[in-house]
Amino acid sequence: MKAAIIGVTGYGGAELVRILHQHPEVSIHSFHSSSQQGNRVIESYPHLQSITAQVLEDIHIEKIGNEADFVFLATPSGVAANLVPQLMNQNVKVIDLSGDFRIKNREVYKKWYKKEAAEEHWLNEAVYGLTEWLDTDLKEAKLISNPGCYPTATLLGLAPLVKNKLIDEKSIIIDAKSGVSGAGRNVSPVTHFSETNENLKIYKVNEHQHIPEIEQVLSGWNPGVRAVTFSTHLIPMTRGIMATIYASASIDTNIDQLFDLYRETYEGCYFIRIREKGTFPSTKEVYGSNFCDISLAYDERTNRIMVVSVIDNLMKGAAGQAVQNMNMMLGLDEKTGLDFVPVYP
Repeated sequence: MKAAIIGVTGYGGAELVRILHQHPEVSIHSFHSSSQQGNRVIESYPHLQSITAQVLEDIHIEKIGNEADFVFLATPSGVAANLVPQLMNQNVKVIDLSGDFRIKNREVYKKWYKKEAAEEHWLNEAVYGLTEWLDTDLKEAKLISNPGCYPTATLLGLAPLVKNKLIDEKSIIIDAKSGVSGAGRNVSPVTHFSETNENLKIYKVNEHQHIPEIEQVLSGWNPGVRAVTFSTHLIPMTRGIMATIYASASIDTNIDQLFDLYRETYEGCYFIRIREKGTFPSTKEVYGSNFCDISLAYDERTNRIMVVSVIDNLMKGAAGQAVQNMNMMLGLDEKTGLDFVPVYP
């Protein structure tokens, strides 16, 4: 199978190259860029020198459709909304890593992303690709909307509680922290070394575009969930997300019951690792991998459940989950091309 990558000069695109280079069933056919066509990929990423000498091509939709079986869109928000209809009309399957097809309500998308939304037809066509919680067979899907990084960590952490109605739906608080790569490769005052080094910043307070994505999925699982408190912080590290989630229990429970629930829920989910009781994951323990590590605590004094969920934002939060979804579309083992140990230390 041949894959094309549009937007390869971003971090997510570079991770797709790293993963697909050693995928046994898929090869990278072409790289495309709207701003750096004619340049070689290694001019942006010298670490790929032994992997490819390919040149970035312009985005010629008909040529891509004639030559590729899959297209990965690792583009900024607003770009995919225009490209996807053209690609779909070429009968090529698309996995979109941007946010353009995650939010089903066009007005909600416009409010939070400050852009015009994709056409409703294609929003309805897109399958939300939270791989462990798919409600459809991806072998029949043609357009996958890859979840955001923060929503992936948050939703995987919350799903067993929300779907089983074990918490007060109005009590959900998500305290999330991310490495600087989550902001993309373009430098800004927020991500400048001298601004982030030895510093901790909260940002987009009550305004983060991942809020409606999280709420949309949670309310689909449990209509009682209408709004959540979600805060994001920038940590002076390269990769990783930690979502620390708090919610009040709605029934009598204890820590053993909670761990049993999570182990039973994610039994057979290779990339979800439930930690031993009393231990908690760190971002370094999933670095460079497609794993999501989860642990829990329960405070009997406050009746509050705490879930800690960690991922690598560029892997399980982006390129890794995209390839996992591609494997499901192809009917392959979901681990194909992704079964490697985290980088440590």
